[in-house]
Amino acid sequence: MKKQHRVPYYQYIISIICTAVIVGGGSYTYFNYKYNSYISSQTHEVSELKEVHELYDDILTSYVGKVDRSELVEGALKGMMDSLDDPHSAYLKEEESSELNDEVSGSFEGIGATLGKKDKQLKVMEAPIEGSPAEKGGLKVNDTILKIDDQPVEEETLTESVKRIRGKKGSKVQLKIDREGETFDVVLTRDTIPLTTVSASLDTNPKIGNIRISSFGGKTFDELKTAVKELREEGAESFVIDLRQNPGGLLDQVEKMASMFLKDGDVIVQFEDKDKNMLEHTASSKLDGGFKVTEPVVVLVDGGSASASEIFAAALKESANIDIVGTQTYGKGTVQTVKNIGEKTSMKLSILKWLTPDGNWIHEEGLAPTIQADYPEYAYLSPISRSHVLQNGEDSEVITNLNKMLKALDFNVDETSIFDSKTQLAIEALQSDQGLPITGQVDDQTAAKIEGLLRIKIQETDPAYNKAIDLLSK
Repeated sequence: MKKQHRVPYYQYIISIICTAVIVGGGSYTYFNYKYNSYISSQTHEVSELKEVHELYDDILTSYVGKVDRSELVEGALKGMMDSLDDPHSAYLKEEESSELNDEVSGSFEGIGATLGKKDKQLKVMEAPIEGSPAEKGGLKVNDTILKIDDQPVEEETLTESVKRIRGKKGSKVQLKIDREGETFDVVLTRDTIPLTTVSASLDTNPKIGNIRISSFGGKTFDELKTAVKELREEGAESFVIDLRQNPGGLLDQVEKMASMFLKDGDVIVQFEDKDKNMLEHTASSKLDGGFKVTEPVVVLVDGGSASASEIFAAALKESANIDIVGTQTYGKGTVQTVKNIGEKTSMKLSILKWLTPDGNWIHEEGLAPTIQADYPEYAYLSPISRSHVLQNGEDSEVITNLNKMLKALDFNVDETSIFDSKTQLAIEALQSDQGLPITGQVDDQTAAKIEGLLRIKIQETDPAYNKAIDLLSK
C-alpha cells in the first residue's frame, strides 16, 4: 500500500490549477524522446483491433438510438488510456488539452489545485499553488472531494466535476472534503492563478540566500539563475533551495538546474524504457551554459516534493553529496510525454522510468532525506469546517480540530470535542486581539484569522529550514 504523505498546512504549491483536468497526480514531466506510435500503421489492420472495428460498425449500422461518430472514437481512446490503470497517463479532450498548454505558458482562473480520479473518487492530486484559493482554504494532496455546492460528485466524470468547480474570478464554490475519514466544508473564492516559480530573499543571516522553487515551468532555469546572481550581489555566500510541496514540471528545466550544482560529467538522472534500455543524462555546459553554483547548498524536501523535484534532489544528494533536509518525498518515478491526437486532442502517456544517479527507482517509495526534520503535529491539522457557524455547546470532531488549533496558539483550552466555556473565552479573546466582532462564535472570518495565525506560527518554527540554516552557518 502506498504510504500517506502529510502536508503542512501553511504551504501547498503546485504547477497547475484545478482546471487542468488530468487523471492522476502527474507533474507534467515532458521528455524529448523518440518512441514508436501506439497507433499501428493505417495500411495494416492490427488483428487485436478487429473486434473494435466490428463493434464500431455494428453500432453505426444497427444501434436504434442517435450515434455521434466522434464520441464513439473519443470513448474508445479514453477507454484504452483508462485501462492502463496509470494515474499519470490520460486521454485529453479538446478543453483539457488546451488547459494543459495554458498551464505551461500563462496564468489561469480557478482555485489553484489539480484534480484527478483515483479509485473512482475525485481527489486533489497535487499540492495547491502558493497563494491560490485552494492553498488559502487549506486543501491538501489526497483530499477527496465529496460534494460541489452540496451536489455529490460520485457519478460524475472528471470533466463534469471540474467544470462545476471552475468559474469566474470572484465567484465562490463550496466543497465538502474527506481527509482520512474526517469531513469538513470549505468555501473558496475563485481567482487568477499566476505561475511564478522562483522566489528569493536573504535570511536573517545576510550571508545565506533562501530560494523557493514552487514548480519547474518553462522559465524556471532562467529565474533560478537570476535569483542566484541577485543574492550573490546582496552578499549571499550559501543557499537554501526549498523544494517542499513542489510537484515537479518540465524535465529540460530540472536538468539544466541540477547541472548548475554539479561538475560536468556528473550524472543527473538515468532513464529506462520498456525494453530495459538505459540512458544517462549528465551535467554539462551545454545544459547550464557554464553557469555554476559552487557555494554551500542545502535542499529542503517533504512529502509533496515529487517527480522533477525528486530528480533535482536525488542528483544533488547522490552526485554532489549535498545535504537533503526534511521528510520522505512523494515517490513519482515515471516520465510522461504529451502527443497530439488529431487537431485538438492529445494524450499524456508514461513512457519511461527515471532512476537516481546511483540507479535507484524511488517510485511509490520516495527519496529519503539525509537529515530528517518535520513540522510539529499542529502543522497537519485540517482547516476549520465552514459548513456552519461554530458555537458553544457543539460536540464534534470539527471542534476537536478547532481546540487543537487554539491550543497551538497558546490559548487555555482543552483538546476535546466540546465547544465549552474555555473555547468561547479563547475565541472572544482572539476576536478582541484581532479587531473582529466579539461573538464567541467561529464564522468564516474568525476561522480564516485562526488559520492565518497558525500559518504564521508554523512558518516561524520551521524545523527543516532552521536545520538548513544551522548547517550553512557552520
